[in-house]
Amino acid sequence: MSRVGLKPVEIPSGVEVKLEGNTITVKGPKGELSRELHADMIVKHENSQIVVERPSDNKEHRALHGTTRSVINNMVEGVTKGYEKALELVGVGYRASKSGNKLVLNVGLSHQVEFVPEAGLEIDVPANTKIIVKGIDKERVGALASNIRAVRKPEPYKGKGIRYEGEFVRRKEGKTGK
Repeated sequence: MSRVGLKPVEIPSGVEVKLEGNTITVKGPKGELSRELHADMIVKHENSQIVVERPSDNKEHRALHGTTRSVINNMVEGVTKGYEKALELVGVGYRASKSGNKLVLNVGLSHQVEFVPEAGLEIDVPANTKIIVKGIDKERVGALASNIRAVRKPEPYKGKGIRYEGEFVRRKEGKTGK
């Protein structure tokens, strides 16, 4: 049984939730998010809470129950607080800069890599070895941060690359290490 799905989603003041069929729209101080939910899930708006129920106990509905509740909770949290993901560059000569709206990475490749964020996402470069991705949609913030990290994943021998802030990279010994 899904314990996550059983908890109601609290709606803080200043947040407006609209349910139309299986589409949910959440509007708050930071912006507006809309999402199509699975048709089988039963979503109810009661008082200042959203309750997600499942129609049966089969495996698919049990899996969707907690997921649907988490998606709605992430939408409510996104329009009130927002999300951010921090990345750090480790390596000699590895640096990031911002040129207008786009992110420019110099990470030991023969060319510079440029990222232009989608609408609703923002990239901030407080230092030349630190990148912060901000936005209200948790999924899109994580996806952009993952795409930036994929340019140069941290390697285990020297630890060079782009990593999430606080990420632990397990180091290996080289061929001569005994």
